[in-house]
Amino acid sequence: MKTFQVINPYTGEEGVKHPAATDEAIEQMVAAAYSEYAGGMGRDQVKERAAIVSKVADLLVERAAEFGEIIVREMGKPLAQAVGEVEFSADIFRYFADNAEEFLADEQIPAGAGTAWIRKSPIGPILGIMPWNFPIYQIARFAGPNMLLGNPVLVKPAQQCPESSAALEKLIRDAGFPVGGYQNVLADNDQIAKIVDDPRIQGISLTGSERAGSIVGAAAGANLKKSVLELGGSDPFILMSTDDMDATVQAAVDARIDNNGQACNGAKRFVVLDSLYEEFADKFSAAMSAITVGDPMNDDTELGPLCSVAAAVTLEEQVAEAVAAGATLRVGTGKRDGTKFAPTVLENVSPENPAYTVEFFGPVAQLYRVSSEEEALVLANATPFGLGSYVFTTDAEQADRIADGIDAGMVYINEVGADAPELPFGGVKNSGTGRELGSTGIDEFMNRKLVKRP
Repeated sequence: MKTFQVINPYTGEEGVKHPAATDEAIEQMVAAAYSEYAGGMGRDQVKERAAIVSKVADLLVERAAEFGEIIVREMGKPLAQAVGEVEFSADIFRYFADNAEEFLADEQIPAGAGTAWIRKSPIGPILGIMPWNFPIYQIARFAGPNMLLGNPVLVKPAQQCPESSAALEKLIRDAGFPVGGYQNVLADNDQIAKIVDDPRIQGISLTGSERAGSIVGAAAGANLKKSVLELGGSDPFILMSTDDMDATVQAAVDARIDNNGQACNGAKRFVVLDSLYEEFADKFSAAMSAITVGDPMNDDTELGPLCSVAAAVTLEEQVAEAVAAGATLRVGTGKRDGTKFAPTVLENVSPENPAYTVEFFGPVAQLYRVSSEEEALVLANATPFGLGSYVFTTDAEQADRIADGIDAGMVYINEVGADAPELPFGGVKNSGTGRELGSTGIDEFMNRKLVKRP
């Protein structure tokens, strides 16, 4: 039987093993979710649910330090970032609570005869399959809007994150949310497949790998169910011009090492105009080399370990394959030390190199030199992914042109780390389908029901 267990990626300390739920327990959870929905959850209770979700936000702020320490044990990000993740999650819950009545109000439709409107209704219980890299934030993105809409949610956490998910479930109970409306389910792959097949489940949201997305998306499609898939990314950071190179370099470093380099929308490929390349490359390489790698519980640590030995081994193999295919190491050895992986900078990555199109999930950056805006766009789009992107330029018209030309779900101009509850998050191509956050995030699992009368 599959077990869920925290294994501290920095110390190797093993936590308590939590076995997957029995089939009988999962049946009870699905039944409770469906009973909550069938009993009227989501109908004429917006104010009540908003008050509870607002309380969830309050409690997350109160318990941010406690949750932050759990996250560090589970996946190793620096403590300040872990606490920041919890506080941002509180902002997400509060955003949807504050805007619930507006987002869920009837939408009037001009009609030639009579009156018509869209009644925004829930669709039923939905399943969220969550990742390990942002164990609270990812749940907040998925669960927050659906708790308000009235879709009962089942949350399947990552195998290494049973403690944060259990703590969040308890917090939501403490806030007063009904048991059937939010449930944490420790399930193995076979059990998840059965939940997806269950006719009482009406939608599936997954954040994870391309492989997991293809499996879950296919299963959802076979059952004629809506799915939202947030998958990988190999986001470009395009530098065309700057009036402050030092600030631009710092933004580039922040965009690469945030979350120990394990963020789907982290900048991974740095595409720099030829006239700026040497200055940027020198300063960026120096800054990456100076990053403090160490214990994520220490205040001065900027980069903690990768989430597991397996993740470190995979990254090491990817770098070795890139070098074998002709890339050069400008910074770093490309070798791991247990789960620790020092910042690494690759140059001379040709289109034939496997590194040109794969995602490096860790603190590895690729530098590319281009001679024009057009060449930058071609290179930026030469990837199967299309999640986020970053454009740095002092020319506003150029920024608009590049933003229009990038095949991505998100474009940030002259800033990084600007995610916010009101900004939709999601991608195109192999980065997935659907959106989370913002007003569009509450629409994904919504029945936009037409009501017409003469």
